[in-house]
Amino acid sequence: MPILVEACVDSVASAVAAERGGARRLELCDNLADAGTTPSAGMIAAVKAHVGVPVFPIVRARGGGFVYSPLEVDVMRRDIRAARQLGADGIVTGALDASGCVDQRIMLDLIEVAGELPVTFHRAFDVVPDLDAALETLIEMGVQRVLTSGGAPTAVQGADRLASLVARAGKRLAILAGGGVREENVQQLVERSGVTEIHVRGTALRRAPARSSAPLIRFRKALPDDENVWEEKDESRISQIRRLADDVARATT
Repeated sequence: MPILVEACVDSVASAVAAERGGARRLELCDNLADAGTTPSAGMIAAVKAHVGVPVFPIVRARGGGFVYSPLEVDVMRRDIRAARQLGADGIVTGALDASGCVDQRIMLDLIEVAGELPVTFHRAFDVVPDLDAALETLIEMGVQRVLTSGGAPTAVQGADRLASLVARAGKRLAILAGGGVREENVQQLVERSGVTEIHVRGTALRRAPARSSAPLIRFRKALPDDENVWEEKDESRISQIRRLADDVARATT
């Protein structure tokens, strides 16, 4: 039985290249440097227009952990509706509660909005306290697939645990092995785990043409080391900046 390769992509060019390389499903993301967030409507529409394989957009309101506020859940609900209207073939999402377990209330809500679209639970699964219990919960909810490294930093490191999850899930749910899957380890991973689906990046660096004399201005900045933090506007800082700017404006008029 051929292994199904799902490629994680963040552009039309990557989507086309992945399909040409033999990927049979795409997980479409934005912001892969932060483990993936929801792609734009334009990106979903463009990728759908240029590939023939199934496209599953990730629906994740932000990076930095998987515990979401009601405002963020509202965004994700809207994003799922938009993805459906744009012809998405499925969605990839996930939510945890404050104890680190699957947030059943939020997940049931998102699954309901997804309607007929198959739902993949993403690698939030890898940080739950009990993988077996989480798997049973997701099966009961009707989730069709779980993207996981077996709770390890990489899928190869978690291969034995993946094998256990494959056996537990049986035909009730597909285990999609992901996390550091590369040319040098894919055969070992498949042999040890028994998975029939793998999730890969498979990227190469590209460089935009640039003037050699251009000044060095850095637009990117490093992400926080803590996986559970993210940046959000600080009301007090915005207020202080506005007040200080206004003080100068008043003094010069």
